[in-house]
Amino acid sequence: MFVSRQEKILEFLKTKSLATVDDLVDVTGASPATIRRDLIKLDKAGAVYRVHGGVSLKDSPSRQPTTSEKQRMHHEQKLRIAKKAAELIKPGDSVLFDAGTTTIEIARCLIDVPLKVITTDLHIGILLADSNSKSEVSLTGGTIDNSSQSCIGDKAREVINAIHPSYTFISCNAWDLRCGITAPTIEKANLKRDLAKVSSHKIVVADSSKYGKSQLYEVAQLSEIDTIITDNGLSKDVANEIIKLGVELILV
Repeated sequence: MFVSRQEKILEFLKTKSLATVDDLVDVTGASPATIRRDLIKLDKAGAVYRVHGGVSLKDSPSRQPTTSEKQRMHHEQKLRIAKKAAELIKPGDSVLFDAGTTTIEIARCLIDVPLKVITTDLHIGILLADSNSKSEVSLTGGTIDNSSQSCIGDKAREVINAIHPSYTFISCNAWDLRCGITAPTIEKANLKRDLAKVSSHKIVVADSSKYGKSQLYEVAQLSEIDTIITDNGLSKDVANEIIKLGVELILV
């Protein structure tokens, strides 16, 4: 029965990028406590990737959570990060936004600020192109990534490499002192690698639940970033090591 339930969990995760405990309760008929114990064991076995409130198959680049799924996770922390990030921006600045749910929240905080915005994220483009927005907005163009509704590919990279914004906000799902910033697919890694090389003030925005995780493709080492904004769930030891790299660390 125990093995059968774990198999049901893994089979369900093959059809969903991310599942909550409640989802797995519905699928298996087991109690939330039982599901949590199963997930702990599957995590230790290296079969799944656990985050607060959800789980996905481990290291499965072809199965990425959608934007709507990500928005439900660590929402309070993302709002705090976004508010602090938006405080760095002044009217008239040019801002390059990576795709991501945290960068969407930063853009939401800046609707009333006149800016020049370039983004790969369709959600951000639509949000800031609203008639109430005061920004001049450009999309990079390129191939649309279905999971994030963002632009990837050579066209997007060409635009990124031709601009010099005041600030670049980079999102990520995995970051670590040893591995740096990593991405699940080569296309996303290539684009984020370009973002990390743009001649501007480069800011990584990522909640602390993503720290200590790594994905298949390297984007950049943390030392290549000017500022990291994350929540205060990051351990003091890790925070001190990041500061030693010469990176500005802002905890919210």
